[in-house]
Amino acid sequence: MEVVVTGRNCEISDRFREHCEDKLARLEKHDHRIMRVHVVVDCEPNRRQQDQGVRLELTAFSKGPVIRAEAAAADKMAALDLALDKMASQMRKAADRRRVHRGAKAPASVGEALAAMPTVEPDEPDADEAVARKVGPIEVTGDGPLVVREKTHPATPMTLDQALYEMELVGHDFYLFVDKESERPSVVYRRRGYDYGVITLDVQQD
Repeated sequence: MEVVVTGRNCEISDRFREHCEDKLARLEKHDHRIMRVHVVVDCEPNRRQQDQGVRLELTAFSKGPVIRAEAAAADKMAALDLALDKMASQMRKAADRRRVHRGAKAPASVGEALAAMPTVEPDEPDADEAVARKVGPIEVTGDGPLVVREKTHPATPMTLDQALYEMELVGHDFYLFVDKESERPSVVYRRRGYDYGVITLDVQQD
């Protein structure tokens, strides 16, 4: 595994480079596919946060998805330990998800997932106070605050196993993807413990 160390606003000693190589070698036990790890150390001083004067970012490149973790501390050694712990934790969770998917538990069906979701009856708006207005492409009734954020991402069809792995790497509780087998939009989401559910959309053509 190759380790590349880059410094911003600071010099990187040979001793610290060797320290990084020794520490980062431990990641291979979590993911043996790692080929290269980039370490970026930013030493720009912050007078307001002297205990976080060094920011360190790790980026691991492997045959799978790119993994990133960052941390800030008073010195380079401490920042490296914190970022390394975060990256190792992400890799462990992703590995646990893969083991669960390979036989420990099956994902919940769409019906089970929908049945487990609580039903909330919408409040009836007051006819005298309800006012329809346009917020972007959406028509909103009433004066309540609404935040609309529209984002579009390129999507490559993937398997459920890959979607679970991606979800763990980004640290989210859900992950939207296009199922490679059914070619349908799907969402995998975290439940209790290591359980997860899957919701798939059946697109109806008019």
